[in-house]
Amino acid sequence: MSFTLTNAIRWWVREHPTRVALDFDGEELSYAGLYEWAARVAAALIADGVKPGDRVSIVAANTLDYAVLIVAIMLAGGIHAPLSFRSSARELRQSLDTVTPTLLFTDADREATAREALGETPATALRSLAAIRPLRQAAAPLPGLLHHPQPDEPLFIIGTSGSTGTPKGVVYTHRSVMTYAAEFAIMEPRTGNGGSILAAGPYSSTSGTLLLMQFLSVGNTIYTQSRFTPDIALGLLQEKKITTFLASTIFFERIAALPEFARADLSTIAFAQISGARVNPAILQAYREKGVVLRPAYGCTEAGGAWAARDETAFTEPEKCGPGAMFSEFAILGEDGGLAPAGTPGEILIRSASLSQGYWNNPQATAETFRDGWLHTGDKGLLDERGNLTFIDRIKDIIISGGLNISAMEVESVIAEVPGVAEVVVLSARDDQFGETPLAVVHGDAGVTVEAIIAHCNAHLANYKVPRYVAIEDEPLPRMASGKISKILLREKYRDAPDFLAKVR
Repeated sequence: MSFTLTNAIRWWVREHPTRVALDFDGEELSYAGLYEWAARVAAALIADGVKPGDRVSIVAANTLDYAVLIVAIMLAGGIHAPLSFRSSARELRQSLDTVTPTLLFTDADREATAREALGETPATALRSLAAIRPLRQAAAPLPGLLHHPQPDEPLFIIGTSGSTGTPKGVVYTHRSVMTYAAEFAIMEPRTGNGGSILAAGPYSSTSGTLLLMQFLSVGNTIYTQSRFTPDIALGLLQEKKITTFLASTIFFERIAALPEFARADLSTIAFAQISGARVNPAILQAYREKGVVLRPAYGCTEAGGAWAARDETAFTEPEKCGPGAMFSEFAILGEDGGLAPAGTPGEILIRSASLSQGYWNNPQATAETFRDGWLHTGDKGLLDERGNLTFIDRIKDIIISGGLNISAMEVESVIAEVPGVAEVVVLSARDDQFGETPLAVVHGDAGVTVEAIIAHCNAHLANYKVPRYVAIEDEPLPRMASGKISKILLREKYRDAPDFLAKVR
């Protein structure tokens, strides 16, 4: 049998057909039920013209039907290329140009935006996600119709703009996903066969699709909400005796802020991984009092996953993200181009069997990022004598809001289109709800207004990318000797911006 996710899911269908694979807002689907439904959808995709290697995109909020469609695309031999449900028509158009899907599925709330993005003569056919539900009871597909992939075939493509603001598609293969899943389960057997996980991420991100594929491959039950609600999440963790919870910092913070958290029993959580932003020590202590050690993790979309600190390190040195994993290692790039010794800060490098294959149809960006066997992350960190990584800062200009990456350059490019804007810099401002949020610092003529900037951003950016704070500077923005705008000086000036700037939305 080949090393593919398809074979992994078929194994669980045979071994534990009645085990719940997905519980979505209380609607359960067994492993056998998931496979049978997905097989019927796969047959429909093939009949609709999907061939092995074709991309199929989805722009929709998380639903059970969406999860089934992800599996169905794999069974048909297609490549899942999800798009953010928060995207504007402009953003969708850029992503569609990158992955050129054969089909685009959308829910009712995003149909108009999708049609606008596709234009008058679309090369991509638009389909309704509502068509998936009736296929739950359709006829079984013909034997031999479904695709049997090879390990190095692309499985899905996750979009990322990185610091350039230009959309890129990060390619995951069956082998990379299965390697990450196997590594995870070997090192943390409590997360494997028979375990359960609470999933919070959108399927357009690695915290959605990668997590879904990873934990289906090891026979878990995956609990998901259509919209993350802290009190319901806390109830699920207790009622369903969930064993694994991996999420961005903001999700742990929102649960801990609930009054009922003080009385909660979280004793079944065997593995809790936290990432996406620095963690308040008070949050770490709150979960420790429940017997849960939050393990800081480091990774990125291109890495094919994230790796967490070991229990003992997470407890005594919570600022450290651990030493990598069984098949994955961290290193630091020194100023001389070699690997830096312990205690020396520099760019974080990752070498792993689960690394992405590269960027879809973008050999130049792939060659720049994946060099000499290492992934060059664009993040700054250092290693201690035991190899534990401490993340210092992002070299790439990325804002992480509610666990979602925002390219400062992308937001700057949109604001620069506003008439009268001469200079713009987008920074990160702290946010009690999302951890970080964009702050725009703008210099222009007298006609530039905050209202015009926000209106233009609302028209061309997903809601979560629109700045919550805008500062209009009367004088040109400060510059370094090189002539570049000094973000260092502006970050210092606006370090406490939420204390003196009013939110604009």
